[in-house]
Amino acid sequence: MKTQNSSIVYVFVTLVFLSTQMNLGYKKIVVKVGSNVITQANGLPDEARIKHLTDQLAAIKAKGIEVILVSSGAVASGRSLIKVSEKQDAVTTRQLLAAIGQVKLINTYANFFEKHSIKCAQVLVTKEDFRDRAHYLNMKNCLQILLQNEVIPVVNENDVVSVTELMFTDNDELAGLIASMLNADALLILSNVNGIYNGDPKLETSEIIQEINGNTANLASFISTGKSQFGRGGMITKTSMAQKVAKLGITVHIANGTKDNILTELLEGKLIHTTFVPEKIKSGKKKWIAHSETTAKGIVQLNNGAKEVLTSGKATSLLPIGIIAIKADFLKGDIIKIVDEKNNLIGLGIAEYSSDKAKERIGQKNQKALVHYDYFYSTI
Repeated sequence: MKTQNSSIVYVFVTLVFLSTQMNLGYKKIVVKVGSNVITQANGLPDEARIKHLTDQLAAIKAKGIEVILVSSGAVASGRSLIKVSEKQDAVTTRQLLAAIGQVKLINTYANFFEKHSIKCAQVLVTKEDFRDRAHYLNMKNCLQILLQNEVIPVVNENDVVSVTELMFTDNDELAGLIASMLNADALLILSNVNGIYNGDPKLETSEIIQEINGNTANLASFISTGKSQFGRGGMITKTSMAQKVAKLGITVHIANGTKDNILTELLEGKLIHTTFVPEKIKSGKKKWIAHSETTAKGIVQLNNGAKEVLTSGKATSLLPIGIIAIKADFLKGDIIKIVDEKNNLIGLGIAEYSSDKAKERIGQKNQKALVHYDYFYSTI
């Protein structure tokens, strides 16, 4: 009888253990938390929500999943500490609030994670940090050593120095870059909506699109263009970034971060939300190229025949015979934009030689590829 009871207890414990495993099987995730999730209606930080999120992240980490947190909220934290004169211009106000608020934000996370005996680290970045391959790899190495030492990186844009053209579109873009850089299995974007709807979310007839793949038509036609109350980005920028990241082989989830137990329920497959289905995993270098549009140096224009071949999905390099014009100069090793006859972007790549040599070879057969297939990323 004792043996039978022991077997029953063993089976029960085993079932409980298995049921608590994260069903989606991810080993590394990036979680992006928007301002609208951790900010109250009065513009001040929602510390109860931050604590609840850190509790979930700690539970996820305890199951052996590596966690990288990309968190907005520095400006809101600064707003809780200092009153700014209305005469102050918007840019300097943002710099002031971010500089003060970043300290409070990271301390808030550190205090909540400490209760779980977890260390976190502040990583502040700008768009310039992604400008070249060496810089990119230095940042990647930093994040990897933090993860190897069981530290949760808390990444945010450095709003103190990131102004105007130096800014990311929003932290969704930053989160996509980090997920691609670290070869994450999934990116979880937490906003204040339940997912992507097939119409106005305020209408009862609208439903959540639970799965989006690369063949889905342009989603902008039925996505609200409004921005969140405290953040810079809207749902259109989220979906655009999500589709790019999914195309690189990383699953993207968009869910409502203001709901309790949102992360654990999502990872256990119990949550109705929007998932962007990943395509075939791309190489690390292609992931870097995919996010390099703003730092591209040159522009190469192709004829329609070359466009069709290059974007067919087959292993095809960019040959001079398909080039009709060099629209902007570049050097060997530069990231270049590749456009069609109507100047629409069709891809990005690393130049094998300079624009001077490319101009000499325009339309010629039997010439060395300007962009090798391994270093070409199709944007369509």
